[in-house]
Amino acid sequence: MKLINEFRKTFIAISFLILFVYNSSSAQSNVFRVALDAGHGAHDFGAVYSGRVEKNINLALVLKVGKLLEQNPAIDVIYTRKTDVFIDLIERANIANQANANIFVSIHCNANRNTAASGTETYVMGMSKVASNLEAAKKENAVITLEKDYKEKYEGFDPNSPETMIGMTLMQEEYLENSISLASKIEDRFADLGKEIRHGGVKQAPFMVLHKAYMPRVLVETGFISNPEEGNLLNSEEGQNEIAQAIADAIVSYKREYFGSDETDNFKERTIKKIIEKPVKDTSATIEKKPLENRDSTNIFKVQLSASVKKVALISSNFKGLKDISMASEGKYYKYMYGETSNYEEAKKLLQEAKAKGYDSAYLIAFKNGETISVQEAIK
Repeated sequence: MKLINEFRKTFIAISFLILFVYNSSSAQSNVFRVALDAGHGAHDFGAVYSGRVEKNINLALVLKVGKLLEQNPAIDVIYTRKTDVFIDLIERANIANQANANIFVSIHCNANRNTAASGTETYVMGMSKVASNLEAAKKENAVITLEKDYKEKYEGFDPNSPETMIGMTLMQEEYLENSISLASKIEDRFADLGKEIRHGGVKQAPFMVLHKAYMPRVLVETGFISNPEEGNLLNSEEGQNEIAQAIADAIVSYKREYFGSDETDNFKERTIKKIIEKPVKDTSATIEKKPLENRDSTNIFKVQLSASVKKVALISSNFKGLKDISMASEGKYYKYMYGETSNYEEAKKLLQEAKAKGYDSAYLIAFKNGETISVQEAIK
């Protein structure tokens, strides 16, 4: 009998433990997990120019971004490194995968023999054939040669020939659309920094650190440390704070759009308050457009093609043959959009049409009563 009583006590204790673990995991299910990766580390210095060391700048930026995000209790931050240590590329991705991170953001600095080169670039995983993109990937992927048995570990991948990854990219399409959306938000925030950091846009390249992360993921080149002016800004406390704030704001914006917002979000989403122009008559082509019923209360999807300080005529010849172009103003920028529909499935088709025309970084946005809302809210 004593043995049975002990068994019952043990069974009850285990049951409570299981219940506690279940409830704890359920409570955490709404937490948005962000994996932050500071590129390079330890004996892998990255780019070094005039005393500016990439590994140190990357780590400083990641810690600042993480500190900003950690102010939000609905966000859990995972770091691939918080000190000056060397982490294999594949292990960086594994850390994010094992934590079930919702997004993966790898932060780096750019460099070029041409010290006049400047600006940010945010990359998503892709098989771009653009020489400059491949060169950027080659530079970042070269770190694997510092790892033991890298030829076996990376299945014969040659870091000097990024094209060899072409047979290893089956997982990338599943997350490409969301990755582009996150990258676009980061570049939009960089654009707000003005002339200090010139945003260079969203690009695709075969980065090994992105390839193995199974979630929306981006690699951010925060500027050129080879450029004396930009490099000094990247190496300064003030410059790092501005860049970190831009990246953190973009991440929270992404969270709000795809995972919803709550009262803990100490962040004000930028809005496009007014559609200021509709398409002008294009004499080169005509298009029949069906009116949307109850337009004022209908959620409207559009495809954002680009943003620019330059105002251009809304004709198809200016937009690679796409018709039905509209424009919205946001501060000093003009945002150019393609199509208009209240049906989400039709909106996704419009997005594919835009990408087929060469707008690789295009993504969906939504409006209600002339103001932007999250795509998630519009779908609901």
